Amino acid sequence: MKKHTPYTDFHQDEPLLINEYTQDEFLKDYLETYLPSEMMSEIRPDLERFGKRVATELIEYANACENNPPQLISYNAWGERVDEIKVAPEWKKLEDIAAEEGLVAIGYERKYGSHSRLYQFAKLYLYTPSSAIYTCPLAMSDGAARLIEKYGDDFLKDGPYKGLISRNPATFLTSGQWMTERTGGSDVSRSMTFAYEENGEYILRGHKWFTSAITANMAFTLASTEQPQDGKRAALSLFFLPIRNEDGTLNGIEVEALKDKLGTRALPTAQLNLTGTNARLVGEKGKGVKSISTLFNVTRIYNAISSVSYMRRAYALSESYSHIREAFGKKISEHILHRKSLKNLEIAYQSNTILPLFLSQLLGKEDCKEATDKDIALLRILTPIAKLYTAKSSIQSASEHIEMFGGLGYLEDTNIPVMLRNVQTLSIWEGTTNILSLDMLRAIEKDNGLPAFLSFAKETISAVSLSELQDAKIIIDRKIQILASFISQLSTKDEWEASARDLAFYIGEASIALLWLDFIQKCPKENYFQALNYWVKFKMNENTLDV
Repeated sequence: MKKHTPYTDFHQDEPLLINEYTQDEFLKDYLETYLPSEMMSEIRPDLERFGKRVATELIEYANACENNPPQLISYNAWGERVDEIKVAPEWKKLEDIAAEEGLVAIGYERKYGSHSRLYQFAKLYLYTPSSAIYTCPLAMSDGAARLIEKYGDDFLKDGPYKGLISRNPATFLTSGQWMTERTGGSDVSRSMTFAYEENGEYILRGHKWFTSAITANMAFTLASTEQPQDGKRAALSLFFLPIRNEDGTLNGIEVEALKDKLGTRALPTAQLNLTGTNARLVGEKGKGVKSISTLFNVTRIYNAISSVSYMRRAYALSESYSHIREAFGKKISEHILHRKSLKNLEIAYQSNTILPLFLSQLLGKEDCKEATDKDIALLRILTPIAKLYTAKSSIQSASEHIEMFGGLGYLEDTNIPVMLRNVQTLSIWEGTTNILSLDMLRAIEKDNGLPAFLSFAKETISAVSLSELQDAKIIIDRKIQILASFISQLSTKDEWEASARDLAFYIGEASIALLWLDFIQKCPKENYFQALNYWVKFKMNENTLDV
């Protein structure tokens, strides 16, 4: 009797990444286009080496962190309160690698001047989806370093700042940003944390509902130096605090709980009670919100980079899988409909990536005091837009990524669903879509953001000379005219606010189209013309604005 091999002998190979830099043609082309050739010759070996590292070693560490989430130990065996947070050993390895690779340091060493930020964010782009979201504490640490540069005294510059930008894991420091309280998230004016001055120093008392860096070395937070009068809260001030005392005990901090979150499970997020925390005033009293906005501007660009890095990873894994999975007699990469779906994922990640990479260049100019007033205003208006736009796009790509794997994509032990769970936080952290849309309005009202954007659009369109770009140029120019016409019709505060979200997405789509024009003018490859034409056809809907 003939023996048949049972179908159960089949085992599906899993997709493997090889080198996340060398395999990313778009990133390579972008850096080659916008960075000086001598600089690229110097940094290319580093990017190639790191691209392999994030595709192999770091993924193993990230998976280990996901499978061994943080645990809170409130009391030791003798009944003493310790509030110890245990994390996987690999979490510390990811921190050490971040230091060694200069993921914060590159932006402050400024070896390549204003170009240093683009180099730094390119490495962060490679690192993030292999880091179990260790990019979160890095974002706040980078923002803290920039804040100290602008507002810090000698104590902060000589101590904490040097640790934040260190490449040595033994001296590298990280920082938290403690804003959210029970009374409000983005509405920091409702803060109920108070700072009491004692002998020239401050003691903080209050509650922090959501803190994502309790394992860091320090934190920046807002507090009021005065009690409410007649129901009105005093202006908030900015404070620096070490999380632990010199003997290792917590600095007047009780860890009430670790949050049980949908995603970012490897990242310890705590609920804290400040019972008498020693803190240091930073900047001018009562000007805390203005001071800490320096930190926000950095962390929001990190958020956008994180979003697009996950979009890239969704494409890379889906594309790899398409060459090893068979269906209906051939590899799924050979099915035209699947190829089209992959192309959509590819164009989505490239188009979204072009926006935060541009912002990193503007940030570099601002860091090095090379930015014009228009550059600064453009950075101000596009930062919240880039954050909200890329966050929403990353959720869509992560969902499509799961579908690309069919049933396997729905299984937790494949580590595929973790991407969707993680990116969902990116539309919330550092402000929801609506909050950021309102922040865009503040940039328009107070920071000359709209004239800067319209001037940028005009200059970009005028610089296009390639004949193959003329049709797209006309459509994009018309979209900018529609935007200007629509804005001229807004007359009341309610009209502006009701339109804010639509305006933000409209400007986001237009910005991406403009940046494609500039990039393709300098790097005219056929596949990028296809990407722009797709963007123009499906994203440049002239009827998306309505009063």
